[in-house]
Amino acid sequence: MSDFLDILTHGRRLQGAVKELTVEELISVNEKLAAIIEKRKEQEAELIKAQQEKLAKLEEIKKQMAEAGIDVADLQDVVETKPKRKAGQKRPVKYKITVDGETTAWTGVGRMPVVFKDALEKGQSLEDFAI
Repeated sequence: MSDFLDILTHGRRLQGAVKELTVEELISVNEKLAAIIEKRKEQEAELIKAQQEKLAKLEEIKKQMAEAGIDVADLQDVVETKPKRKAGQKRPVKYKITVDGETTAWTGVGRMPVVFKDALEKGQSLEDFAI
């Protein structure tokens, strides 16, 4: 728990922390805290209301499904599955260059390796390194 919460939730520590505040400042802090509490209560009430509405809609849908003779398993059979992406499939290498006995490959996507940049600056073309 943070120091702020430790002080705020402990009576004596809170009293020691606010002993230098004037009564007007304490009233102001109290009003701000009350406003925060009221706002939080409203948010929680809205959340509960939304959950109740969702449950009511679900019950209505269940009733409609029962009247139509549809089971949840029937819906699962109809749902189309998305084609799975082939994980780990890499792009094919398009360019290779060998400099000082070290071969560098590049797919042509992303940042161009330095060895290719150097070769292009020397007047060679990218097609010279195509596989």
